[in-house]
Amino acid sequence: MPITDKEHRAVVVIGAGPAGAIAAALLKRRGHDVLVLERQAFPRFSIGESLLAHCLDFVEEAGMLEAVQAAGFQLKNGAAFAFGEQYSDFDFGDTFTQGKPTTFQVQRASFDQLLADQAALQGVEIRYRHEIVSVDFDAVQPHLVVRREDGSEYQVQAGFVLDASGYGRVLPRLLDLEAPSDFPLRQAVFTHIEDHIQSPPFDRNKILVTIHPEYRDVWFWSIPFSNGRCSIGVVASAARFEGKPEDLDACLQAFVAETPSLAKVLQHAVWDTPARTIGGYAANVKSLHGPGFALLGNAAEFLDPVFSSGVTIAMRSASMAAGLLDRQLRGETVDWEADFAVPLKRGVDTFRAYVEGWYDSSFQDVIFYKDAQPDIRAMICSILAGYAWDVRNPFVNEPKRRLRMLAEICASPVA
Repeated sequence: MPITDKEHRAVVVIGAGPAGAIAAALLKRRGHDVLVLERQAFPRFSIGESLLAHCLDFVEEAGMLEAVQAAGFQLKNGAAFAFGEQYSDFDFGDTFTQGKPTTFQVQRASFDQLLADQAALQGVEIRYRHEIVSVDFDAVQPHLVVRREDGSEYQVQAGFVLDASGYGRVLPRLLDLEAPSDFPLRQAVFTHIEDHIQSPPFDRNKILVTIHPEYRDVWFWSIPFSNGRCSIGVVASAARFEGKPEDLDACLQAFVAETPSLAKVLQHAVWDTPARTIGGYAANVKSLHGPGFALLGNAAEFLDPVFSSGVTIAMRSASMAAGLLDRQLRGETVDWEADFAVPLKRGVDTFRAYVEGWYDSSFQDVIFYKDAQPDIRAMICSILAGYAWDVRNPFVNEPKRRLRMLAEICASPVA
């Protein structure tokens, strides 16, 4: 269909998920004209239900904390880990970085809808079922061609574009910015269940990460919600799926059956929702920004779901980009590489170091070490709570070297 109309907007945000809603709200609160274009209708399913404590700092900055606190989501005060008979938990109230001691475990459909609604209440215009079909960043200002649900198209000229499209990765695809990730290909199979979990031994206020008893690179998440349901998923490389049933429900339950500690936790569960899968989710880009645009959250890079870092990185990038763009729209000269890409990557690389340590089992040894000093546990807990940008923390400032040294201590036999 021919393009029927054209409009001019100061800022266009692609995607109404957490990064998009927070970036849009922050810019609107600073007095800027913002249009959010979202391909899907909300509420819609999304993975990533266990929030880190640092997330609430950005929710609060965007003026949405009171609404989130009132929504009835499951309280989360930390993370627990299980491997055979070993168990270790971390409390977000005992972190090196002084942050919020609790956060929430959320069903993302309702959480994302809540954040988007809060942005709209602050004056942000959000258009659902409007899809970006082409872009032109060679002009003086970016031009976007947008398709409505009825198939008609229109053009938007934007002063700046923030891509918060998550796994859709709109600008990376349209501008040929995608780059291969150096992370091995892994697959997640997951579902929501009516859990009927007895507590103890399960702490509903924590995410439970369980390691397969035979393969330490295979792990499960169990994320309880406030309504008696739970998100359960397994993550493994393609080789570990060999010999498992092709049916996703049977596949997931087969992995659980091989893991006695988790099978015991879920022994009364009702598996009432068809399982889903996502694979090859690790992603990277050639650049986080360019003339007229910046990439937020998963639209830029996604590592791995093991430490629930995805939403934290998304919200952090939204806050950083909104502050920088506010200055630019007010006439200041800003350096997107030095003030956005470099500091954002610093935290992402911190998470990366611990994700790599998780899969080579060195970080697992640290997590289950029984004689850890309280101050070191607090430093590790800060990272698990999302404070991967606090360079005062030695395990953030030098993550690979510090983790390697600590893992050697933890792996050594006690004299």
